[in-house]
Amino acid sequence: MDENAKRPGPSMEPEEYAAYVKEVTPVHSTPFNMLKAFLTGGIICTIAQGVMRILTGNGMDKDTASLWTLLFLIGAAVLLTGLNLFPKIVTFGGAGALVPITGFANSVAAPAIEYKKEGQVFGIGCKIFTIAGPVILYGIFTSWVLGILYCLLQWIGVYWA
Repeated sequence: MDENAKRPGPSMEPEEYAAYVKEVTPVHSTPFNMLKAFLTGGIICTIAQGVMRILTGNGMDKDTASLWTLLFLIGAAVLLTGLNLFPKIVTFGGAGALVPITGFANSVAAPAIEYKKEGQVFGIGCKIFTIAGPVILYGIFTSWVLGILYCLLQWIGVYWA
């Protein structure tokens, strides 16, 4: 049978179209995807905990070790993005790889790598925050709104520990 005969068109009946959609739509197992995300995020967090233990075990205080651990995770995510390995991890682990700070680092590094051929200003400079920009914007805005709300509640006498 000709491949073009399977493609949807104006002469296709609704039943035929439904069968076509069912044929070409990938099937996903939500519990299996959740397990993969859990394992991927768990592995990332276990690596971070290992870095923390190594740093604190060598005499570094907890706050400084936390900063170095974040830098390690960000650097690793950027390096893996540059080596084109992080997208493969995300394909496997989904949100498990995107939710930790590694996903944020990837969202900044990936557009920079993709658009570097367009130049420093119009490529990297304009596109680096394409994905991360809205996250930064709404994070700062939400913090500002919550700070104002907190001040107003304290001003009218509502306190909590």
